[in-house]
Amino acid sequence: MEKIRSEYAGAVNVELLLGGLRPGTEEPMPSAQRQQILHHWQAVHRMTRQPFRFEGALPEGFIYDTEPASRAVVAVSMLEREAIFTFFGAVQSAFYVGQEDVTHPIVLGQLAASVGLEAQQFLETFQSDAARNLTQAHFRGARQWDVHGFPAVIGQRGASLSLLAGGYCPFEALSPKIRNWLETGESVR
Repeated sequence: MEKIRSEYAGAVNVELLLGGLRPGTEEPMPSAQRQQILHHWQAVHRMTRQPFRFEGALPEGFIYDTEPASRAVVAVSMLEREAIFTFFGAVQSAFYVGQEDVTHPIVLGQLAASVGLEAQQFLETFQSDAARNLTQAHFRGARQWDVHGFPAVIGQRGASLSLLAGGYCPFEALSPKIRNWLETGESVR
């Protein structure tokens, strides 16, 4: 994401559309699901070299609800658009490396403060109906755009959408697709 933002600055406007991988989950994660998710995380780590801390991850009784973290990113977008990507990275690192529970507003408020936002203002925005509604609009948008893999890269020109990558795609493979889309407006699979 950062490489796209730097390499294509001025040519594309990069925005996050939050898909809500597991929004609204209310039950603790079963052991088998935990093992499956950790297997996926290990595959992501091998492919991308993104840091993870596996030991102690997803502890017993953890309720893996992605709505609060998604809503936190939306709340930051409402307060300070320039902080979105920094905050998104902070949430990812806190969860996958720091093993912090990013379903809790206090943790999210601390992360907002760590990127320069006022924690109380963030928490008020985070708990607002406007943030909840906008988060749900993000989730609906991802479903309407038929996004099934995360991350996904979608090129948009007006109402025209082009799926450039569904799931992980290394920058070296993604860059030609972006260039082609910029030149032709069409996706390349």
